[in-house]
Amino acid sequence: MRFLSGLLAAGLLTGLTLAADGKFTLTGANTKVEFTGTKAEGKHDGGFKKLTGTVTVTGTDPATARIEVTIDTTSLYTDTAKLTGHLKSSDFFDVKSNPTAKFVSAKVEKDGGKYKVTGELTLNGKKKAISFPATIATTGKALKLDSEFKIDRTDFGMTYGKGKIHDAVTIRVKVDAK
Repeated sequence: MRFLSGLLAAGLLTGLTLAADGKFTLTGANTKVEFTGTKAEGKHDGGFKKLTGTVTVTGTDPATARIEVTIDTTSLYTDTAKLTGHLKSSDFFDVKSNPTAKFVSAKVEKDGGKYKVTGELTLNGKKKAISFPATIATTGKALKLDSEFKIDRTDFGMTYGKGKIHDAVTIRVKVDAK
């Protein structure tokens, strides 16, 4: 009887561990990727409406997260219709030649009260290793990620307006997946 109880308890514990593992699907509905570009005269906000991807987490430890997301750059939007068109041109995102951007994580590390996500960003046909801070929480049934960081647009071949448009672009990522 004790043996059966032990097996049952082990089975329940294994079931709980497996239930806590999670693969979360990322979509434009539960994941926001937004940006702010600046210049001396002001700033412009924008983002992307469409994306697909996954975050896989073992148990509930955010440091085990593996992130892969593909952004549909043709879904780019900004606060100004004329700017949206210009950003889609070859001066910036060149969406005809590069209809997607991609991020694939290599590792996620605890960094004080946050996490440091490191991976490869492919944007405008150029690949670059990047790292950014993020607040990540997971229960096995839900995943929340919040991050704000800067990238240098010139690293991705976006040099139009050099000297007038600031090179640093603020990126905001918010995930609320179940």
